[in-house]
Amino acid sequence: MYEFAIAWDWLTFAVRWLHVITGIAWIGSSFYFVALDLGLRQRQGLPVGAYGEEWQVHGGGFYHIQKYLVAPENMPEHLIWFKWESYVTWLSGFGMLALVYYAGADLYLIDPNVLDVSKSTAIAISLASLAFGWLAYDRVCRSPLGNDNTRLMVLLYFVLVGVAWGYTQLFTGRAAYLHLGAFTATIMSANVFFIIIPNQKKVVADLIAGRIPDPALGKQAKQRSTHNNYLTLPVLFLMLSNHYPLAFGTQYNWMIASLVFLMGVTIRHWFNTRHARKGNPTWTWLVTAVLFIVIMWLSTVPKVLSEGGEARASTAEQAVVASADFDNVRDTVLGRCSMCHAKEPGWEGLIVPPKGVVLESDSDIVAHAREIYLQAGRSHAMPPANVTGVTEEERRLLVSWYETAVKEGKLQ
Repeated sequence: MYEFAIAWDWLTFAVRWLHVITGIAWIGSSFYFVALDLGLRQRQGLPVGAYGEEWQVHGGGFYHIQKYLVAPENMPEHLIWFKWESYVTWLSGFGMLALVYYAGADLYLIDPNVLDVSKSTAIAISLASLAFGWLAYDRVCRSPLGNDNTRLMVLLYFVLVGVAWGYTQLFTGRAAYLHLGAFTATIMSANVFFIIIPNQKKVVADLIAGRIPDPALGKQAKQRSTHNNYLTLPVLFLMLSNHYPLAFGTQYNWMIASLVFLMGVTIRHWFNTRHARKGNPTWTWLVTAVLFIVIMWLSTVPKVLSEGGEARASTAEQAVVASADFDNVRDTVLGRCSMCHAKEPGWEGLIVPPKGVVLESDSDIVAHAREIYLQAGRSHAMPPANVTGVTEEERRLLVSWYETAVKEGKLQ
């Protein structure tokens, strides 16, 4: 029933909201502890085993913080673990992947002009790529290459470039970016789940048992935490990119994503250097600006490609087109929406269709029927400020047409 479309949209909103909330919590705590770690000061008289300390002021109070590289002599009574932020961020992100890209695979995941596969095959490729990403990354980190962190990070960067290109050969541009973000976020969360937290638990167990904890456990956890620190900003960019077709809907989208990872490094390098009190590397902002300008250039040279692909006619689609009121629906959409939602938008200031949605043909209208129903029928979200003057009668037409088609089994 058509009520399902409304409920489904609210469900995706709820999961997205949860993802944002937990993501803020995870990223916030991660950035805070990296800054804290880099700002530690050493002095004589620190407790046995303490590496450094820092005084901070916040919210009208003063905080005295000390760090132990391995563990304190005695187990503290109260120990706070920072892990659920990471786990729930990944779980809610995977929920979004399933709700949007798996459930709507034929529209959002699969582009027959890139790789013509079934829904189940596309989803299997998606899941396998996420699992393979973590297993390959972890194996490389545990290999002799992992002993040199700089060399390791350079190698991992080129791996990410290859993954960025590979995803664009499998999925739509939007899905490729989302998967590159999920690929990276999976590695980050798995670092917490499989390495950082288990290593910390081993240290605590050794301390309780009276054993001396292995310093290598802390070193390994520190390495993975550093990787997470530099990967966070690119992941945020990739998660937000689905709103900006200039990022994902171009021929060189994989190169844009590759440069975004470099921008993440330059930005984090400035913050990390400042927090470590090792100077003010303002050159990083110049490099970041240059990289961003190159990205802007790549997004428009050559001309932006459409996400829509070729029209996909089917028996079900033909039934929808032949249904009552479709001619009026087509006239409404073409007259009120397609000046923006076109391969070459006619609205001044637009060079790509918003969110990559093209509404120029019957196939386009059928493919995006639910979005039209929710955005321009049930709500007044589209067009913005009703700039094209959609009437209430036209909105009722869109609602009636979609709900009737759903009841008749012609649309989902």
